[in-house]
Amino acid sequence: MTKFTKVLKNRNFFLLWVGQIISQVGDRLDQMALIAFISSREGTSTLDIAKILSFTIIPVFIIGPLAGAYVDRWDRRRTMFISDLLRAALVFTIPFFFLNRQNLIPVYLIVFIIFSIGRFFVPAKMSIIPDLVDKKDILIANSLVNTTGMIAAILGFGVSGIIVEWLKARGGFYLDAFSFLASGTCIYFISRRSSIHLGFKEVGKEIVEVIRKSVLAEMKDGILYFMRKKDIRFTAAITFVLFSALGSVYVVVIVFVQQTLNSITKDLGLLVMFLGIGLFVGSLLYGRFGQRVSHYKSIFTSLILSGVMLIAFAAMLERYPSFQLAALLAFWLGLSIAPIMIASNTIIHNASESEMRGKIFSSLEIVMHLGFLLFMLLSSYLAERVAPVLILVTVGGIIGIVGIISLIYHRRIPWLE
Repeated sequence: MTKFTKVLKNRNFFLLWVGQIISQVGDRLDQMALIAFISSREGTSTLDIAKILSFTIIPVFIIGPLAGAYVDRWDRRRTMFISDLLRAALVFTIPFFFLNRQNLIPVYLIVFIIFSIGRFFVPAKMSIIPDLVDKKDILIANSLVNTTGMIAAILGFGVSGIIVEWLKARGGFYLDAFSFLASGTCIYFISRRSSIHLGFKEVGKEIVEVIRKSVLAEMKDGILYFMRKKDIRFTAAITFVLFSALGSVYVVVIVFVQQTLNSITKDLGLLVMFLGIGLFVGSLLYGRFGQRVSHYKSIFTSLILSGVMLIAFAAMLERYPSFQLAALLAFWLGLSIAPIMIASNTIIHNASESEMRGKIFSSLEIVMHLGFLLFMLLSSYLAERVAPVLILVTVGGIIGIVGIISLIYHRRIPWLE
């Protein structure tokens, strides 16, 4: 734990880390509120849930490419701060449209805008990490940033089902708005700026640069850089596989848990809490011992274990619908998944140049969300015709097979060593 403590003593990184814990706890409440709101209107149809979730993903393809280019031009701290303020204001307005439950177009539009703004926030957050910590601490920092989502799952999903039942969906959105304000406050007090930003004295230079080199040209440079780097291409492929699997199970597992445990939000939230605990513990363990093993071998091994645990979760919960059993399996599933994204982000940080990170992470956002959206819609359609347990077992088997094949044949690819 000494290494984690040392990195957390870095004031600027600590502010970034804490701010994201706060905002992502709010996001979990937001997601549970959306599920509860849609379920109260339309029931628990997988297609209805997938429809609202699609509006959180589509901005990746429309805004993502532009966001990466601009993030590399702008002050990354300022970009995150303004993004949080705008999202707080927009989330606060969602409950005002609850009165008209038949017309959800305004809610869809607001959700779309909120996640469009988030497309600027995510690459800025991932790109600023190496500017806040020493190079030797990047793996530890990535582990701690990854735990932001893990802690959010523990604190957010764990209590969100109960909170939404108590405060209803409206209260969940208000708390989410407050979390963005709190996150923005933490980011505002980060004193050290990214090495890639434009101050007032550089405005003239930026205007000249914009004339000389358009955003479209920068997007092209980012794509070429992305395709030229073999290790980044590999990470993109693994990311696509992982998020395709997550998309395939995300909506299906919601309905599967609701049906097997006869609960709308309470048990679902608690199960994700145990998944989050597993992710948190796995992140800590990998951050502590991960440097002893090749990042690539860690990814392949995690894919195998994740596939096995997903199969066990679906098959055993279908046969023995027990919350205690489901919680235990969810914990081990989270433990298995944790190293994948930490190792992937570390590979990219080590392989990419500072001025390209925004474009690289925006490109990865497109890759991961493309896989997530396509397979979420496909599995949601299939879940109307095929038993959810069959979908979950099939996805688990595919993940495991990909991991086994990669682990066996990775030595034949020189750049993986």
